[in-house]
Amino acid sequence: MPLIALTPCWDTQNEHLYVPNDYVTAVQAAGGAPVVCSFTDSQEMADEMMAHADALLLTGGADVDPAVYHEEMLPICGELAPMRDKLEPMLIRAALKHNRPILGICRGLQIVNATLGGTLYQDIAEQYGKQVLHPRSDRPRDGVHNMSIAAGSMLEAAYGCREVMVNSRHHQACKVPAPCLKVVGIAEDGLVEGLESTSGTPILCVQWHPESMRAAIPVHMAVFNWIVREASR
Repeated sequence: MPLIALTPCWDTQNEHLYVPNDYVTAVQAAGGAPVVCSFTDSQEMADEMMAHADALLLTGGADVDPAVYHEEMLPICGELAPMRDKLEPMLIRAALKHNRPILGICRGLQIVNATLGGTLYQDIAEQYGKQVLHPRSDRPRDGVHNMSIAAGSMLEAAYGCREVMVNSRHHQACKVPAPCLKVVGIAEDGLVEGLESTSGTPILCVQWHPESMRAAIPVHMAVFNWIVREASR
């Protein structure tokens, strides 16, 4: 049973780390054993964590600090997660060093893209356009808009289809993909919903929250089945 390393959130008020249970149960349902990474400032420790894990799953959460992608933070940017902004790039580099598959979900897509050289919209409505048809919904288990999947992509192979309904719980998004990533999922308004490696390296990132949708829409188990399958190779 492959070990899937999950990135944690940080509860500032109570000073403890946690992972929303939807990620844990989704990995378990796919046949993986979820383990939670600890926060660290040490690349050596991050390397050690990924040496023992079989794959990396970057979870959702607060906004990525624009400093990660070399931009000034604007007032429209939301709450940041400084401990995650230190940890997650180190884990991404360690996963690549050890040839571990990477799955990014929501913030996970954003931090992977930023770490590898891409940029983000700090706020979709302000920077992409107020006319954008991309609702931010508090209905995590419901599909609220359609998303198209690129033919021949890993994402298509995982889902087995070219279109799927997704939820929408984000105000940021990929602006410019990193040089080693390509767009494989796109919303009806043109916003990026999926990224994957240009080289076939097992890196897959989605902007929606499949862990919240999988019970109501079982096809969203696809990305968890993918990461466990890749981790088992």
